[in-house]
Amino acid sequence: MPRQLGELEDTVMTRVWQWNRPVTVREVLEDLQQERSIAYTTVMTVMDNLHQKGWVRREVDGRAYRYTAVSTRAAYSAALMNEAWSQSDNPAAALVAFFGMMSAEQREALRDAMRVVAPTFPEPAGSPPEDGDAADEAPQESGR
Repeated sequence: MPRQLGELEDTVMTRVWQWNRPVTVREVLEDLQQERSIAYTTVMTVMDNLHQKGWVRREVDGRAYRYTAVSTRAAYSAALMNEAWSQSDNPAAALVAFFGMMSAEQREALRDAMRVVAPTFPEPAGSPPEDGDAADEAPQESGR
């Protein structure tokens, strides 16, 4: 399971995710310097750490590396939520509490997501058929 990114790691990964293309340390540095004073070697170390942790892959481009995200921000967020949920001693209660914290917009996003994934959920063993499922079964032969 992923460990939550540190503040600077998250700041760097946000650029990589937003740009959605291979990036150099220099590109990230120049963008970060618009907001803060930061050294090239600091950004280089962070990007190397992200590579070592498996968040980015890199390819040699001349005398530099180009870094590309291994997964999306959405996948990272989902993995963190799953890890936090799996640590609960009462997952159902944790979900109820989590849903209770959601804004109206977040609840609508959850409803949208459930409409996407609900058809792919397997039916629990022994669950009764939904309306219409019985009609899809082959007719039984009469016992003559």
